[in-house]
Amino acid sequence: MASKAIKFLEANTSESPSRFVEDAAWRKENANWLRWSRQLAITLIGYMQDNRLKRADLATKLGVSPQYVSKLLSGTENLSFKSVANIEEKLGISCMAIS
Repeated sequence: MASKAIKFLEANTSESPSRFVEDAAWRKENANWLRWSRQLAITLIGYMQDNRLKRADLATKLGVSPQYVSKLLSGTENLSFKSVANIEEKLGISCMAIS
């Protein structure tokens, strides 16, 4: 007789195979630019908190859709320098530190 936990796992097994290994390899391969993307996301979240803005408010300020703001805040959007400069200009903030 299977235990309650085994029955639960069997009942909730996904039909599709796990992509954990592939996803981990992708994160490792893209670690450098993902670090910059996460930093941008943290900066934008801080800006939103400081100015009591919602995603829709930030989207309006940037002239983009709320869906695009969600991508930015995910920390996984691969942006060009031009895109980052545009964000900095529209918000009057610095998102990238040059050392």
